[in-house]
Amino acid sequence: MTNTKRERRGTCYMFSRPFRKHGVGVPGWHSSKKKRKHGVVPLATYMQIYKKGDIMDIKEMDSVEKGTHHKSYHGKTGRVYNVTQHAVEIVINKQVKGKILAKRINICIEHIKCSKSQDSFLKCVKENKKKKEAKQKGPWVQLKCQPASTREIHFVRTNGKEPEQWEPILYEFMAW
Repeated sequence: MTNTKRERRGTCYMFSRPFRKHGVGVPGWHSSKKKRKHGVVPLATYMQIYKKGDIMDIKEMDSVEKGTHHKSYHGKTGRVYNVTQHAVEIVINKQVKGKILAKRINICIEHIKCSKSQDSFLKCVKENKKKKEAKQKGPWVQLKCQPASTREIHFVRTNGKEPEQWEPILYEFMAW
């Protein structure tokens, strides 16, 4: 099997899911036992509503082989441009040599998740709406999203120990 060129080669760890982490319970198990995450697809996956224009993350589910994508798309984010009964069509930017191409791929809904990339932006927009209303009633309000500020000044306790000063060791050239 030297120099294999199969489509799913090298994906053993890429598509695998953790063995036991808050997933679907196995029937007949005691409730105190940990639930498994691999295996059966949770029903909430099928109840999700997808709309044109939604931003999605592609993350393959190893237990479903139908409607999978090429491994190069795993972990990418794209925008939905069409919704069918069992699948979603997504536009993704893919770098091919020196160009970035907009690729349109069909993926079953088991292999996608709603992206959280815009959550902070949408939260900022909602806060700005409230601030605009307050601005009309009162004084000037800052509306631009500000970067996180630095930590406040504080004292560090040494518990009676003297602080040590660390310096890099000087480089000495030693010839044979």
